[in-house]
Amino acid sequence: MTENRFSYTLDSTLETVDAAEEAATRIATDQGFGEDEVMQIAMAVREATVNAVLHGNAYDPSKKVNLDFEKTTSDLVITIRDQGRGLDLAKLPDPLAADNLLKTSGRGIFLIRSFMDEVQIRPSQTGTEIKLVKHVHGTAANGKEVTQ
Repeated sequence: MTENRFSYTLDSTLETVDAAEEAATRIATDQGFGEDEVMQIAMAVREATVNAVLHGNAYDPSKKVNLDFEKTTSDLVITIRDQGRGLDLAKLPDPLAADNLLKTSGRGIFLIRSFMDEVQIRPSQTGTEIKLVKHVHGTAANGKEVTQ
């Protein structure tokens, strides 16, 4: 791909989740994000990839997960697509509800939304696409990261 766009096709296994997280860490670091933002981006990609492999593709070896990174002038845009049946957004549990506070799962989308600046989820009959956006803040003249 170009230096501003990277694409991966991943198998529906948990091993690919590690590969997705490693790619996110490398790309976010190369794009100049600070340590905290790199961790947030990597964790958001990990959570979204786990959802794609586990909930979307249900570990089906015939289905793939597509992972795209694109650097624009103002954003790092990450798109993760599975080939599952689609996601019903209305059925996502609220992880902050009293009944869900002690559950060990169901926080992935919540974490993704808290780590990224923008999150768009597009379910369809042929899978779910989640777009994660982290705004680029740039660097100051002294090379230090500029925050919002």
